[in-house]
Amino acid sequence: MLFKYKAIDDKGISKEGEIDAPNRDIAISGLQRRGFIILSINEQSENKSIFEISFFERVKPKDVVILSRQIATLFEAQVSALKAFTMLANNTENKLLGRKLTQIGDDLQAGISISGALARHTDVFSDFYINMVKVGEETGKLNQTFLHLAEYLDRQYALTSKTRNALIYPAFVIVTFIVVMTLMFTVVIPKLSSIILDSGQAVPFFTKIVIAVSNLFVHYGFFILIFLVLLGIWVWRLSSTPRGKIYLDTLRLSTPAVGNLYKKLYLSRITDNLNTMLSSGVPIVRAIDITAEVVGSLVYKDLLVEVADSVKSGLALSMAFEKHPEQIPGIMVQMVLVGEETGSLGTILKTLTDFYKREVDDAVDTLVGLIEPVMIVVLGLGVGILLVSVLMPIYNMAGSIS
Repeated sequence: MLFKYKAIDDKGISKEGEIDAPNRDIAISGLQRRGFIILSINEQSENKSIFEISFFERVKPKDVVILSRQIATLFEAQVSALKAFTMLANNTENKLLGRKLTQIGDDLQAGISISGALARHTDVFSDFYINMVKVGEETGKLNQTFLHLAEYLDRQYALTSKTRNALIYPAFVIVTFIVVMTLMFTVVIPKLSSIILDSGQAVPFFTKIVIAVSNLFVHYGFFILIFLVLLGIWVWRLSSTPRGKIYLDTLRLSTPAVGNLYKKLYLSRITDNLNTMLSSGVPIVRAIDITAEVVGSLVYKDLLVEVADSVKSGLALSMAFEKHPEQIPGIMVQMVLVGEETGSLGTILKTLTDFYKREVDDAVDTLVGLIEPVMIVVLGLGVGILLVSVLMPIYNMAGSIS
């Protein structure tokens, strides 16, 4: 709940502001711990005006990367946590993030730990992020922790962005192909087919197929559109159910070329997460559990949950990975085994992270390099075959007239 208060601080200066708390008593207790004498405190309505709400207002991963670097720099300069978050709240360009940081500053002033304050904003800070900060508080190395977080998030952001951007061009070409073919069947082909049919000549078999498809689009296009909309709604509803999410995730991983790219992306995330947390002192079982929540794939999440259970029962990490040969390649199992035997698991995981990052980069470059010419050829052949099927009878008709 959000409470608006008016108070006087220990210097006699009037203060007004807002505090987020589960109830009124906790809000009052938090303000009193700051040394405030409360004049009034009222619960704020959750309804905001249309000018305060933006549908597109959100905190991007890049904003969290920049924030982490700024926090690390301020902590390195011996700036207190409360002052650091207050400064950043007043200077951030993202209004939503600014409000979040203001609330975190209020929580810190009320005596809540940094990790506890961050944990109240899970829509911005992941479970991985919060646990890393908690470890930093326990070890007294918060500046290093935030620097590690910034570097980790920066790597993941760059990797995810490159993968996503690589798929934009093929999607654009496919959409263009569909639009062009739809226009051909609904606008161009009907006009040309009327000329062919009126000529009274024998119509080739392929031309009959093209004319039939064109008639289907012209006379039943509205129903086709309704079917596609319903199909899209069904897929969306399917993707919102646990079973549907697993099915779509499995389908994505089994798709040729693209599936291999996603597999390497998830492996990179797993090794990077584990390396970052283990090097910061997070217990291995807890590190695996957190990685399962942030890996971004239900297939790999279920796998990591099973791995965590195996490790809890006393099995080595490499042997737990070895139970899943379809998702975890043999080279990764062997590398982890070497790391366990030599006591350098963190170094091995970092090496694997760099390896899979390069693999993702190479896979993206290869995919883009192959898709571009293939799509252009397919688009050209599709339009070319379509035109030849319709124009050849017209040329034959013109030749017979002459």
